[in-house]
Amino acid sequence: MGEIFTHRMRVRYSECDQQGVVFNAHYLSFYDVALTELWRAAIGPYTDVVEAGYDLVVAEARIRFREGARFDELLDVRMPLVKLGVTSMIVQPEFRVDERLIADGEVRHVFIDPAAKGKKEIPPDVRLALEPYLAEPNPA
Repeated sequence: MGEIFTHRMRVRYSECDQQGVVFNAHYLSFYDVALTELWRAAIGPYTDVVEAGYDLVVAEARIRFREGARFDELLDVRMPLVKLGVTSMIVQPEFRVDERLIADGEVRHVFIDPAAKGKKEIPPDVRLALEPYLAEPNPA
């Protein structure tokens, strides 16, 4: 099993709804921040990606809500990468406050050519950089 990248963030007041918990739509935003930080740690600045002639788009996203995170809590976004295909990758994010599972899910990304917008094979250097983060998939 590979290293699981984790990004920690603090829940801001503006991210909470009238029930006092994080509004559901923010979890994909939190995921996006964590993915950007995983990319930065493994590969470098994301801007280099497009300059190199490829991009990463979300093809499918599913989040299962378990419990609400609240204002000022520290939220850890764990990013187990469970598949590196030919043109796609799958991450099964987990959102936790301490040991409490707040939400989890699955996000499938597809690598594309930013000019043509068509699928593109994962570049060998990107695959090599992401392989240490491969983990066993969690059962759905």
